[in-house]
Amino acid sequence: MRCEFEVKMTTSALYDYNMYHTYTGSAGIVGTAAGAVFIILFAAYLQPVYLAAGLLLILYSPVVLFINSYKQVKLNPVYRNPLYYVLDDEGVTVRSGDESLSVPWSDMYRARSTNQSILLYTGPKSAWVFPKKDLGSKRYDVIEMISTHMEPAKVKIRQ
Repeated sequence: MRCEFEVKMTTSALYDYNMYHTYTGSAGIVGTAAGAVFIILFAAYLQPVYLAAGLLLILYSPVVLFINSYKQVKLNPVYRNPLYYVLDDEGVTVRSGDESLSVPWSDMYRARSTNQSILLYTGPKSAWVFPKKDLGSKRYDVIEMISTHMEPAKVKIRQ
């Protein structure tokens, strides 16, 4: 089986990945929990410093992640042109202009999904982002390819 598609990286798609990656990790969870604790302290003691600290902890990451996503999409030359992906029985190949990279299925780290994207991790902190709107009806073929070629424990994709 073979599946080919094109992805045009957008700020929204990259922000979705960054939010998922941050808030499924310990730093995002701890930061949000600490922010919630400060807001509860504000409700109990009515000290504005608690409210400020809570809002800062809760709102800082999403704002910074959006700004960084915007800058990365605008400044990274890889994202200026569409990325062409080919998924086959050997692995995944991505092409951008004259450059090409192939990664075998055995080297894939994990696969996840968000409401907007399918994420195929090539390492603990790096992933290919496949926005579902770009995949269209090929989304199910992509999910099937990933599920067929990766260990079930590494794949957590919601339709």
